[in-house]
Amino acid sequence: MTRPAAARAIALAREGETSLRWLATGLGLAGALVLAGALQVRAESAVIVAHGISTFGDLKYPADFPHLDYVNPDAPKGGEISEWTMGGFDSMNPFSVKGRAGALSSIMLESLLTGTADEIGASYCLLCETLEYPEDRSWVIFNLRPEAKFSDGTPLTAEDVVFSFETFLAKGLTDFRTIAAQRVQGAEVLGPHRVKFTFKPGAEMRDLPEMVGGLSILSRAQYDRDKLDLEESTLTPYIGSGPYVFDRMEVNRTLVYKRNPDYWGADLPINKGRNNFDSIRIEYFADSAAAFEAFKSGAYTFRNENSAKQWATAYDFPAVQAGHVKQAVLPKGTKTTGQSFLFNLRREKFQDPRVREAIGLMFNYEWSNQTLFYGQYARITSFWEKTWMKAEGVPGPQEVAVLQPLVDEGLLPASILTDEAVLPPVSGERQLDRGNLRKATKLLDEAGWAVGADGVRRNAKGEVLKVEFLNDDPNFDRVLNPFVENLRALGVDAVVVKVDPAQAESRQRPPTYDFDIITGHAQTGYFSGGDLLQYYGSETADQSAFNLMGLKSPAVDRLIRVVMAAKSKDELTISTMALDRVLRAERFWVPQWFKDTHTVAYFDMYEHPETLPPYALGEMDFWWYNPEKGAALKAAGALK
Repeated sequence: MTRPAAARAIALAREGETSLRWLATGLGLAGALVLAGALQVRAESAVIVAHGISTFGDLKYPADFPHLDYVNPDAPKGGEISEWTMGGFDSMNPFSVKGRAGALSSIMLESLLTGTADEIGASYCLLCETLEYPEDRSWVIFNLRPEAKFSDGTPLTAEDVVFSFETFLAKGLTDFRTIAAQRVQGAEVLGPHRVKFTFKPGAEMRDLPEMVGGLSILSRAQYDRDKLDLEESTLTPYIGSGPYVFDRMEVNRTLVYKRNPDYWGADLPINKGRNNFDSIRIEYFADSAAAFEAFKSGAYTFRNENSAKQWATAYDFPAVQAGHVKQAVLPKGTKTTGQSFLFNLRREKFQDPRVREAIGLMFNYEWSNQTLFYGQYARITSFWEKTWMKAEGVPGPQEVAVLQPLVDEGLLPASILTDEAVLPPVSGERQLDRGNLRKATKLLDEAGWAVGADGVRRNAKGEVLKVEFLNDDPNFDRVLNPFVENLRALGVDAVVVKVDPAQAESRQRPPTYDFDIITGHAQTGYFSGGDLLQYYGSETADQSAFNLMGLKSPAVDRLIRVVMAAKSKDELTISTMALDRVLRAERFWVPQWFKDTHTVAYFDMYEHPETLPPYALGEMDFWWYNPEKGAALKAAGALK
């Protein structure tokens, strides 16, 4: 039964309840039986049985949909797609802070529910046939598909689901266990293919069925047999139930996954036209310059170009001139990633917001975009950039209603109710903007960082205001060096610390957090919920792989709970706007830039649906290989 149908059934039952009670009183036992039956119908109708679940409103796809709208259901299977990544890997465990996990090392694993690339806040049954839940979402039952099995041929059962949940609750990355322990009461096996999750009274229930439904399902048999440990680094790949399985690796150089010809779910409507490549190969390179040279020679075949300079100036190599490599600018409808310079708030020197604001004033985005990026980018200004939930201007009455209690309790300044939402500073055409330099000078002077005779700023203890930018990509030096020069003009002892990707990851992850400023992602979702606790909650600040800046704000904590408790899209929008406004006022980031399109280059043997979905490029998902074009490229010697 769909959610609206269930609601109508409950309403009808309620409308008839009074007359039924009167009838029962007049007819004795017979009436009581009638009433009992009617109330039973009402109770049963309150439990929704569906093929999916959405945060708000209806699902786009009905239970009998033949395939997703944005795929080619007749896409051929075959070929290989290969891409690159930077650094190296020494583990195939993506759930541990120990070691550096290989790219796509969780590709083998599936979850009970899965999303689509043309909807927001919707999840459909994958490993399950149906799910059941009451209107208050205080529990959820998943009815598993009996045909679901792991790639080794063993059945996937409710025991594996409960085992996976309990293992993630006890081991691995701390973010999930912290959030789940607060909100999930437990999981229980109701039958070989039936599992129930019960949520804690008082918890915000809106996104909980989707949260537990999105958990990766491990094979208990493999976990025990191979003596795996979710917290330990290992080169033993996890066995999963997904369409791809591990094929081979060359540590720190190459990872290959192959399509499982016996994949149990190949014919499911949600999988039609997807998982089309016979193999997916990832090549590792020490830096992006070496990776680009390798692409030019055909060492890998698909590149989502992230360098504006290279896109504008470097795609004139022979393979492009010969027509072997195709360039395309494709639509991109996703919200921004929140890419930004992130301060480590655990460092005493960054605890004063005036210091953070002053440093942010020295990054000249406008000069960088024109001089370094060929005008290809736009500035990120909000944690919900490119969405309807972005805070703008002064707060309206509904936002004020959300913020006022926090002002009354002294958790926020009164100015949050009247000031415009914080925007990044605008700079002039010259690299060093003198107006912003004067503003930053005033802020640091007020914060107690005075300029000495040597031109360097020190506090009352004589400590130098030193700022280190941790950088693992030599190509990013051209962005950082002007920023550093501007900071040094301000009297800040700013430097770029160059490390390799493994060192960068080690220094950024818990419990080390050994950095001043990094380039990271201030993450959010469209319909944010419990994920906000991972990204911005005080409880995870010193153990999270996502809350890298270490934000601990009672006001933010309270607003996260307001967002999580929103009962409608309108409520969620207003509460998210309020949270966006407060996060921006914290100034723990210097927002960077985003691009509204995908700029991709690939050897001309791949094809995609004419209309791409708004929320995914999907080259590994629903693109496919054209064997005739591939053969022509090989005959021409274009590929290695």
